[in-house]
Amino acid sequence: MPQRAQQLALVDCNNFYVSCERVFRPDLKATPVVVLSNNDGCVVSRSNEAKALGINMGQPWFECKDVANEHGVLALSSNYALYADMSNRVMSTLSDYSPRHEVYSIDECFVDLTGTPKLRELSYAMRERVMTWTGIPVCVGIGPTKTLAKLANQIAKKHPRSQGVFNYNDLTQAQQDKLLHQMDVGEVWGIGRKISLRLAERGIRTVQDLRSAHTATLRADFGVVIEKTQRELQGIACIDLQEMAPHKKQIVSSRSFGQSVREVAVLKDAMSTFVANACAKLRAQGSQAALIHVFLHTNRFRQDLPQYNPSFALPLPQPTHDSLVVNRWADYLVGRLFRPGYDYKKAGIMLGDITPNGHCQVDWLEPKQATGSALMHALDGLNQRFGRGTVKVSTQGAFTGWQMRQERRSPSYTTDWNAIPSV
Repeated sequence: MPQRAQQLALVDCNNFYVSCERVFRPDLKATPVVVLSNNDGCVVSRSNEAKALGINMGQPWFECKDVANEHGVLALSSNYALYADMSNRVMSTLSDYSPRHEVYSIDECFVDLTGTPKLRELSYAMRERVMTWTGIPVCVGIGPTKTLAKLANQIAKKHPRSQGVFNYNDLTQAQQDKLLHQMDVGEVWGIGRKISLRLAERGIRTVQDLRSAHTATLRADFGVVIEKTQRELQGIACIDLQEMAPHKKQIVSSRSFGQSVREVAVLKDAMSTFVANACAKLRAQGSQAALIHVFLHTNRFRQDLPQYNPSFALPLPQPTHDSLVVNRWADYLVGRLFRPGYDYKKAGIMLGDITPNGHCQVDWLEPKQATGSALMHALDGLNQRFGRGTVKVSTQGAFTGWQMRQERRSPSYTTDWNAIPSV
């Protein structure tokens, strides 16, 4: 009996951060809106009205101010608590349509609809339910592989005739060839600018060129990842649906400061916060780390200032997930790396050599150290119940000058009792 063709749907939220803001601000429906990155630096989300004005993704906000003032563009700071909560609501709604789904990012979800009849009608119903229940507009792209579902989703977004849904499987072979010949190879999932330039040097400029290229030559020149991408474009599934997110092999917690830091005490305060966040993620996946990597950065965009970007990786005597242990080592490393006379703009920590809890090579010359698992469990429980940062180490939170600048942030409508809209 022949195997039934796979039907994967990629559901992608439209202009997600802006859409989250508009749910609670319907008066902004026709207003050009952008959401800015950390410290209100660059544009990370744009409404369709802002896109029409020529504002680009990743563009520094100071470059947009003339256009913004002329056309009344509203700029908002990123409100990550709001966006994460709205994302959870969207993903929960989509989970009703299939037991097999993968939350790919904060605004994207793959849903396995294999064997589902009337896919187009179901996709429109899915869009309508997400819009009704959450207020977030989405588009649906359907294909036999993840890569083709991503391409189909792009078409669903760009072409009004699709009305937000496009099924690649409905096309004939001739229609597929014509469509892929019109699409630039850079639109393929995983094909970045550098690889696009290398492919163009070999005459591969469209998606159809990549799909029909000689496979052995492609693999020899670009490796197995590009070969898998080509096979995905040919309808052969090579990238599995990950229903459970794999455990991270590295965990990084870092941030650019709201203003430059010149004092070691302030840097240590910031590092304590980064350690707390990284170790909480480590414990959440039931893991421990045996390597920490601390780094400090000055502002590379200020070439008029002296530059200094030190880092140091330190293997720990024994793997741990204890925030207190990691914080002591990170505090020591910051003191060792710090040099006076520099304006530090960013710092962070990376946890590496991550293994499951309890897995470690025992040193027969040194007894195993006791870890504060019960204390960390209580700390995580309190912070989950009452909000992150409710319980923290004594070296954390003494200074606020380094905190991220969010001068335009909207209220946390769904995660703060004091910010719930009143009617």
